[in-house]
Amino acid sequence: MKTVKFGGSSLATAGQIRKVGDILAADGARRLVVVSAPGRRDAGDTKVTDLLIAAAEARLTHRSGEAELMVALKRFADLARGLELPDACLRGIEIDLRQRLTAETGDEDLYLDSMKAAGECNCARLVAEHLRSRGLEAHFIDPREAGLILSAEAGNARVLRQSYGNLRSLRDRSGITVFPGFYGYTESGRLVTFPRGGSDITGAILAAAVGAELYENFTDVDSVFAASPRLVPHPRPVGEITYREMRELSYAGFSVFHDEALEPVFHGGIPVAVKNTDNPEADGTLIVPDRSVEGAPVAGIAATGGFCTVYVSRYLMNREVGFGRRLLEVFEDEGIPYEHTPSGIDNLSVIVREEFFDHATEERVLRRVRTELVADEVSVERGLALVMVVGEGMRHTVGLAARTTGAFARSGINLEMINQGSSEVSMMFGVKEADMQTAVRSLYAEFFSD
Repeated sequence: MKTVKFGGSSLATAGQIRKVGDILAADGARRLVVVSAPGRRDAGDTKVTDLLIAAAEARLTHRSGEAELMVALKRFADLARGLELPDACLRGIEIDLRQRLTAETGDEDLYLDSMKAAGECNCARLVAEHLRSRGLEAHFIDPREAGLILSAEAGNARVLRQSYGNLRSLRDRSGITVFPGFYGYTESGRLVTFPRGGSDITGAILAAAVGAELYENFTDVDSVFAASPRLVPHPRPVGEITYREMRELSYAGFSVFHDEALEPVFHGGIPVAVKNTDNPEADGTLIVPDRSVEGAPVAGIAATGGFCTVYVSRYLMNREVGFGRRLLEVFEDEGIPYEHTPSGIDNLSVIVREEFFDHATEERVLRRVRTELVADEVSVERGLALVMVVGEGMRHTVGLAARTTGAFARSGINLEMINQGSSEVSMMFGVKEADMQTAVRSLYAEFFSD
């Protein structure tokens, strides 16, 4: 049995959904299917999820949201008509969208989650209807009926352990089961969503729950690449990569696969195949527990911007027991997750994402650090990007750090930070955001150019 997930680009048009049907019909083992909401049809288009968010935000700001809802409904109408589905299918979608839009808004976060999830829910119903129109046995199942139980964290939910036992029975269902991604229900029955891109997480949870032989993740590229095509022209495809390598690369900006989606399949030992809906016969990329690293110490290079660093200095900091804990407590009190904490003898830096650290928050944090920790110096530097070199073979390769820093030096890039994880699977470098593309290209040339 295979678990298969289709991303938004694979469901954006009727033609794409027909390709999904072809892929499922070609392999009888593909019996558990997770779908995202319809994505962009072209570069200037808007994802259905964003259309639904616009409708919800209109309602939350005391407008009807009707105009915004009609744009989303038209997207579903175009899909249903393009697939030649009965009018009753579209009427059901319209009823569902209107019920969600006019629901109680007392808890704004839960209301927004309900609206966001409508994209996946109704796309799954539509896909199941299309599969039946082709003569396939297909069934839609709601996550509540299946038993996908999540933590009560709107927009950032995590799966609870009892879900795996609940979901195991999906293995015994006949035909193709179409499961909407991205959302589940709390123990009290409230709908909550994973972070954006969370359909990958749903697919991984289901694959682990049913003990799938393979988790196939269909998207709009032939494979994972050694670097982002946005930063490096025509990068080298990666045929095989480990869970740990993919996790590190996803964290640092690889958008092919959600970084949190690897945990369930990692613990279940289930390989993941990243494949292209438009070219399903291509080999794709296989994510596995282990791989041969001989002659290929680096698997990929990734980078992402939007970080800032909070620098704190205090003389004899290393002799003061509990200084680091008290510093991080300030961030905890403000609800700010931190990414890394590189340190020296008398100084400590806390790297955070700028989205959690606006200027008002910055003022509060710096004031508390100065007064409560009696710091000698406190400063903030914004516009930082993190660049990562990732590879299982790095820990066995002498001189790799010299090659990376040498590549930066030849490109005239000043390093703001260097950090290597204890697993030695990755090295992280902080650079100015303006230098991010140059940094990635210099590293790619060092490790992948012939």
